[in-house]
Amino acid sequence: MAKLIYSAIASLDGYIADENGNFDWAAPDEEVHAFVNDLERPIGTYLYGRRMYDVMVAWETMDTGADQQPAMRDYAHIWRAADKIVYSSTLEKATSARTQIVRGFDPEAVRQMKPQAARDISIGGPDLAAQALKAGLVDEIHLILTPILVGGGTQALPDHVRLKLDLLDERRFSSGVVHLHYRAVI
Repeated sequence: MAKLIYSAIASLDGYIADENGNFDWAAPDEEVHAFVNDLERPIGTYLYGRRMYDVMVAWETMDTGADQQPAMRDYAHIWRAADKIVYSSTLEKATSARTQIVRGFDPEAVRQMKPQAARDISIGGPDLAAQALKAGLVDEIHLILTPILVGGGTQALPDHVRLKLDLLDERRFSSGVVHLHYRAVI
């Protein structure tokens, strides 16, 4: 059965974007980016909300020429090879290949998707992930913590969710970034 995995790059105080919506401080260096690519390589389907899709769709047309960093070229290929489901009531048309638009998030549909999927499923964006966490659908969480405090903004993890987690792995990078990998205990 495929796992549903939530991954987020966050500040040390738990935000994926600051109060102004900026997340430029979260851009991974080559070492972290290569690591993230290896985390993403097993993903067969990305589940996105509209805002996360609007950010990620840039990978559809990203230059993959020799002048780009190897990790960026690699991720563009990983992203393009995966299916995408975008949950949006307003998006009229997808601007990427292998993309389906669904009007609303249905936890039961995702629950049924997991045993049918040949590869793992990633859920992107804190709002969509909050719905999946509250529905008990998330199997694993990858938090990539950046050594910065932003003081407020968009939380990586939702309020009002209680979930016991087992730490599976951790890794420290030369930049001070830390990766924490957890499994949900059901």
